[in-house]
Amino acid sequence: MRLQSRTAIVTGGSRGIGAAIVEAFAREGADVAFCHDGDEEGAGAVAARAAASGRRVRPARCDVGNATEVNAFFADAERDFGRVDILVNNAGIGGETPFENISLAAFERMMAVNLRAQFLFAQLAAPGMRRRRWGRIINIASQLAYRGAPGLVHYCAAKAGVVGMTRALAIELAPEGVLVNAIAPGLVDTRLNSGLSAAWTARKLAEMPIGRMGRPQDIAPTAVLLASSEGDFYVGQTLSPNGGDVFL
Repeated sequence: MRLQSRTAIVTGGSRGIGAAIVEAFAREGADVAFCHDGDEEGAGAVAARAAASGRRVRPARCDVGNATEVNAFFADAERDFGRVDILVNNAGIGGETPFENISLAAFERMMAVNLRAQFLFAQLAAPGMRRRRWGRIINIASQLAYRGAPGLVHYCAAKAGVVGMTRALAIELAPEGVLVNAIAPGLVDTRLNSGLSAAWTARKLAEMPIGRMGRPQDIAPTAVLLASSEGDFYVGQTLSPNGGDVFL
């Protein structure tokens, strides 16, 4: 019960890493609001499993690339729970496309979902956290922010932006009791990565010392650490459970 009496928002919580974090937070005692973009079936299943821990769990639909929907979802969660103690910026999109074929619209959508949304949610959460002089913001980056990858220039650029934003925001908020950190997972078996080509995935697996893809349950414990009192000395860090793909 390391998160007992805490309240949390997890974006993109209906499947994959986000779902594993929602369920882990509920098991640790937190009430959780999470959003999804049209995955009603997945959201219902995650909410049911998380609520079995006896916590309040609130799923809602939200396109995090739409600022109006972001504002509405956050306001509803804050009203329902009274406050937001922990924010996990997890929602994201992928897509393997050769650099020359990335359209401006695709680039801007990647930035809107994978970077701008994290900025917007942090802006909404920070004032309340500052007033209470306690808060945790956890941004999901990627080890590709450091390593790069062919066909994922727009994705890598967005995730590198997440790492930079995390560091700057951590310096600004830490003196007021708000700790900001990031998680940079390696290749994880999720729907986001299912669109990668077989050749890309095979090449990546051959490079990994552990010899397998990660599972969402491999990543969630890092979020629990950073959200709990056990993470009180982490400031502006990017922790990278990645199976040895990148040494930071």
